[in-house]
Amino acid sequence: MALGSERFAIINLPDISADILPSYDDCPVDEYMGNGTRFKRFSQYRLSPQGSDGWSFERLAHRDYTTYKKFNSVGGGIRRVYEPIKVDFTPLISHGVSELGLDRSEDWQINVHQNRTRAEGGKPGPLTPEGVHHDGHEFVMIAVLNKVNVAGGKTRLWNPGADEPFWAGTLEPGQAVLLDDRALAHDVTDVLSADGGPGHRDIVIIAFSRWAEKWYGEEHDNAALSEQ
Repeated sequence: MALGSERFAIINLPDISADILPSYDDCPVDEYMGNGTRFKRFSQYRLSPQGSDGWSFERLAHRDYTTYKKFNSVGGGIRRVYEPIKVDFTPLISHGVSELGLDRSEDWQINVHQNRTRAEGGKPGPLTPEGVHHDGHEFVMIAVLNKVNVAGGKTRLWNPGADEPFWAGTLEPGQAVLLDDRALAHDVTDVLSADGGPGHRDIVIIAFSRWAEKWYGEEHDNAALSEQ
């Protein structure tokens, strides 16, 4: 499935391995986003066409995460230090690659963000403190894997400059949104406790950039850190 004329799609996810959900339980707190409600690991890959229709994954040497302030007014323009992901998300990524119909004429670079957001009574979990935004990549996949005792978390898609989203919906575990990140902006409303007690929402965000435009290495980091 390539993206349609609206430049996004909602897809169902394949079954995940038994070690995926427990791996969220020891994600370290994100010191940069979420005010103590977000827990995160991060890794990067190079994706190369292989054979007639396959792909190979190369896990890249672990680096700090940097993004441009123009894309993230809260966490951009700084080095964000995260521990690497412990489990194998590549089967899930492969499903997204297939659904997107990625161009096979070149390699791609992938950023993988494993995020848990917690909420409890009186303390919502902000999912996009940077507001309505583009991530800066060519495509983005946001996959919801688990929700426990939470409400809220509505995904909203925006045409650039619009006053209202053109689509809004709450993704359930086993669903993902694929979007053309250059054509559309997005945000997600806060996660709320469903009954006043603790709850959490576990997702993985996969960002796809062509290797020639990769978000990896000193050249990218220096450009993001020196942005005016």
